[in-house]
Amino acid sequence: MFMFLFLVVALVVVVGAVTLSVVGGGDSGALPEALPERLRDPLPPDRPVHRGDVEALRFPLTLRGYRMADVDDALNRLGAELAERDARIADLEAALSGARSATAPSATASPATSLEKPAEEDHR
Repeated sequence: MFMFLFLVVALVVVVGAVTLSVVGGGDSGALPEALPERLRDPLPPDRPVHRGDVEALRFPLTLRGYRMADVDDALNRLGAELAERDARIADLEAALSGARSATAPSATASPATSLEKPAEEDHR
């Protein structure tokens, strides 16, 4: 019986404390809405992305991990830069192979044609 009476009194005290804190909150009112933490894009917009930029990239944490929109934006940016670099490398390799084929000796060329520098003669 004593235990039941103790639990009833404890319940009344807790309910009273919660009621007083909610009702008698005063002029403080509700807390202002917190702005969600957003990624400050550290990837430079005016130059290509370097390894250090990617290593310094940190995403803000949310309830379930990272914000998908921030991660998607960063991956899209990196993917576009990689595609641009791949296209540039392919263009340069095509130009290099074209230059090599243009300077390669053909079967009709004279055997004296060479890309080597002629030996300097001693003029004394």
